[in-house]
Amino acid sequence: MRQAVHKSHINTISAAGLLVTLGIIYGDIGTSPLYVMKAIVGGASSITAPFIMGGLSCIFWTLTLQTTVKYIIITLRADNNGEGGIFSLFALIRKRAKWAYLFAIIGGCTLLADSVITPSITIVSAVEGLININPRIPVIPIVIIIITFLFFIQKFGTKLVGESFGPIMFIWFAMLGVLGFAQIIKHPEILKALDPLYAFNFLTKYPQGFLLLGAVFLCTTGAEALYSDLGHCGLKNIRITWVYVKICLLLNYFGQGSWIVLNSDMIYDWTNPFYAIMPKWFLVIGIFISTAAAIIASQALISGSFTLISEAIQLNFWPKIKINYPTNVKGQMYISSINWMLYFSCLFVVLFFQRSSNMEAAYGLSITITMLMTTCLLSIYLFYKKVPVYVLIVFLCVYLSIEGSFLIANLNKFMHGGWFTILLGGFLFMIMYVWFNGRKIKNSFIEFLKIEQYVDVIKELSKDTTVQKYATNLVFLTKANKVTDVESKIIYSILNKHPKRADVYWLLHVDILDDPHVLEYKITHIIPGTFIKVDFKIGFKVQPRVNLFFRQVLEEMSRKDEIDLVSRYDSLRRYHVSADFRFVVIDRIQNYDFDFPPREQFVMDLYAIFKRFGISEVRALGLDTSNVTVETVPLYIDKETPILLTRNDLTKHMG
Repeated sequence: MRQAVHKSHINTISAAGLLVTLGIIYGDIGTSPLYVMKAIVGGASSITAPFIMGGLSCIFWTLTLQTTVKYIIITLRADNNGEGGIFSLFALIRKRAKWAYLFAIIGGCTLLADSVITPSITIVSAVEGLININPRIPVIPIVIIIITFLFFIQKFGTKLVGESFGPIMFIWFAMLGVLGFAQIIKHPEILKALDPLYAFNFLTKYPQGFLLLGAVFLCTTGAEALYSDLGHCGLKNIRITWVYVKICLLLNYFGQGSWIVLNSDMIYDWTNPFYAIMPKWFLVIGIFISTAAAIIASQALISGSFTLISEAIQLNFWPKIKINYPTNVKGQMYISSINWMLYFSCLFVVLFFQRSSNMEAAYGLSITITMLMTTCLLSIYLFYKKVPVYVLIVFLCVYLSIEGSFLIANLNKFMHGGWFTILLGGFLFMIMYVWFNGRKIKNSFIEFLKIEQYVDVIKELSKDTTVQKYATNLVFLTKANKVTDVESKIIYSILNKHPKRADVYWLLHVDILDDPHVLEYKITHIIPGTFIKVDFKIGFKVQPRVNLFFRQVLEEMSRKDEIDLVSRYDSLRRYHVSADFRFVVIDRIQNYDFDFPPREQFVMDLYAIFKRFGISEVRALGLDTSNVTVETVPLYIDKETPILLTRNDLTKHMG
């Protein structure tokens, strides 16, 4: 029912829904006209009409094949109960293709790394328009003030300003279309660039043509965001608004191209065709609207980064960190550590590269890798959906060729700034790889026992008054998926480490599902009234607030007379005092006398370091720390420990 309501909501088409879609997902791809044509012109050895028309043709067919066909038509159909994005796509196939996690984390890391460049280049490009008014205006200080303000307000939420995003982006795209159309009517021959022959000639006849694919690629860098934000807007809303957005973008690109062809002798190093096509009387207004659009694009990417990390945490790709929800807006969250990591990274980019033309060289390389990873995951998904093999082969050949060409062209940017996003992406990849495999190694040492073997002894212990009562209700967190199983460490904690007598023993199991929004639970009475297991089934987009969930389960069971929530102590029960609960969390740590093989030991050493920067499992699951005991146990116990000691007093004793 929950998923059905969610999908119904996001697939509802309305004027408000279309406006919200414009404000949420088109910031990145929508602000590309600020720098794409400028980047193409900046890489030209000579500016001629055929060259400009070739660049425009490449832009048109990139937006058509890459954005429209691959993402709007094909990829958006690979929704996970209405949700999209590279991690949602992986969740659809992870049970059948667990090895595909590498594609997911590579794509997720490069997407996050490129998110650092986007706020920097869009805001700098917008503010640089002030140079057209007064060349001495200090651009960098203004940009730093805007970026600082943008990241500072994240912890308070963006509900108030967020409501204006849609109308502002509608005005932005309308401005793009009108400005571009006004230039096209001055040189309508520019529309001949729709012919793909111009793109072919651009790539083959000009020495720098193929390398300039890196500049052309900037027009579609925001396509991945269309898929990532599928859950916020819905398939139909995205497809309808894309028609309007694409028309406005193309009008502006072709308008800039028309102006360049007619004014090739007026282009200098600092010339940005985007501002050149504006009438002088409109320049201040245009810069203001451009800056607002750039801020919205940056906000969308910051929010998208928070969402990406929250999904990574649930899929065990990232250490558990604190997530705040500053407003009651659905899905809006704030992750302090990620916010400030992005902030300082953006500051570095702005101060290091200084100008948008320098940032263009760093932009696009890592997002190309993200798109390649999406193509790989999507092909696996289509394979499991029984899509004909010949269709898959055609799909892979087309898009691996297109994106492979973009990657080769973008690799030319590596020494000119692309190294930064690759370095950042590599660092993020190391965290995700180590965390995923570290948990996998750690969990491989879990030993499960059959609960039925311990039913009788637990019954006896619960009634044994010679053992001091540890708690009325004793709750353990278990990783056992099967109702019949329990970890050996839990049994050891109850019976051996410190015999724990309780009236009721609870096992809580949290199962993170591939569906994003599921929130269900199941109760199993292993020993009626004495030993109970609760299985929570939670979607990977749901915050696992176990303390709150468990309280709701208890209230539900109490209403149905399945349990008694009044204290079992006679003096307290007389006054209807609520029963006490105590949680035990078992933390398995590596023994000092046990070493993994070298590669696994390296992973586990890094895993231990990263764990220190995250929050504890107690906080991550939302447990009340005042009634939680954390027990550390050895990760591995050798049951066949060789005897190393020899007793030497036996002879003396016998004498």
